[in-house]
Amino acid sequence: MSTDEGLSLDEGVRTLLLLMPRLVGRAKRMPVPESLRTLDLAPRHLSLLSYLLFDGPLTVNELAARLEVTPATVSLMVGDLSRKGVVDRREDDADRRRTIVSIAEANREAVDAWLARGAGAWRSALGPLTSEQRRMFVETLRAYERAVTGDAE
Repeated sequence: MSTDEGLSLDEGVRTLLLLMPRLVGRAKRMPVPESLRTLDLAPRHLSLLSYLLFDGPLTVNELAARLEVTPATVSLMVGDLSRKGVVDRREDDADRRRTIVSIAEANREAVDAWLARGAGAWRSALGPLTSEQRRMFVETLRAYERAVTGDAE
């Protein structure tokens, strides 16, 4: 299939139905760095750590909003990751009721290495696109996610 040719809806659906399982399978096989392997990190941890790596320290409520889960769920995840030494949590000096979460310095390099391959692949795939094309691609994936889960936005 040439990049200059269009795709019918059915061709696009067929192609993506065959492609998505391969993508997911390959993503699941991304090796966890040696220093993180014994920590039993799950895909949900990958999303949380991605936000902290790209956006810097965040509050529990900010993480909950971005991950689209409850603050209680994030608190449990952060507690688990904190006990394992993957993240640090501290009280916000401006508001002691808020907890600020960051990647522990001792694990920052390993977390970065874990996410680098996926980030590099996305940069390679999205780099040639215009900002409008990137937005459309991301919105298309979000629409697919909503349709698969039955969530209406």
